[in-house]
Amino acid sequence: MTGPAVVLIHGAWAGSWVWNPLLQPLTDAGMRPIPVTLPGVGDTLDEPAELDDVVAAVIGQIADVEGPMVIVGHSGGGVVATNVAEALAERVAGVVYVAGMMLPSGGSFVDACDRAGLTAPVGISRYLEYSADGALSTVPAEAAATIFFHEAAPDDAVAGARKMVPQRESARLISPTWTPERFGRLPRCYIEATLDRSVPIQAQRQMQDLVPGATQVTLDTDHAPQLSATAAVASAIIDFVVAVTPQPVR
Repeated sequence: MTGPAVVLIHGAWAGSWVWNPLLQPLTDAGMRPIPVTLPGVGDTLDEPAELDDVVAAVIGQIADVEGPMVIVGHSGGGVVATNVAEALAERVAGVVYVAGMMLPSGGSFVDACDRAGLTAPVGISRYLEYSADGALSTVPAEAAATIFFHEAAPDDAVAGARKMVPQRESARLISPTWTPERFGRLPRCYIEATLDRSVPIQAQRQMQDLVPGATQVTLDTDHAPQLSATAAVASAIIDFVVAVTPQPVR
């Protein structure tokens, strides 16, 4: 397959499985979906997991990818997407955020929530359980179903909640670093989820105000639209990829 690559970066406590519903629609559109696995979560808990380690792991997994590339980040994976795009700006055609952390350089999600007038703890934070040393966090399945997957089909919500795994805090509490000359010049799309209970819509729109210029797509769904609004998310990503890559893909 020679179409543009679409690199799919998952968020905290999750894995590449969150992108499974999108693989066939993207492939059918002539694209090369590439879901990556981040260190510091689940089976990779023992791997180094500062932000630089996470970004290096993604870059390593896509080192052999040729042609135009679009980076897609879900939730906290948006920070990783930003730094990968900064590092590989010459190879990246654009960046998509799916209810994701699209932050100013050096900014944090906490900052965005404060600016949006949201009172801490926001979203899933109040439900997290921590290891004795505070290095790992876990999302209880019931909370995951209620906060992340509440618009999905009930069976999908339960299945998704049961797949959530422990996460290293060093790989979650992260801020991007980027420059106007590299990441800042790339086209961006922000797929916002108005019913999101994890990254509230006020925070999503604050981030869009803080890092202006992204094409906005609005979906009335939850924090994981890959499961609850698969066709709409696939369509938004496909439309963006078509717009920013040189060759037709469908």
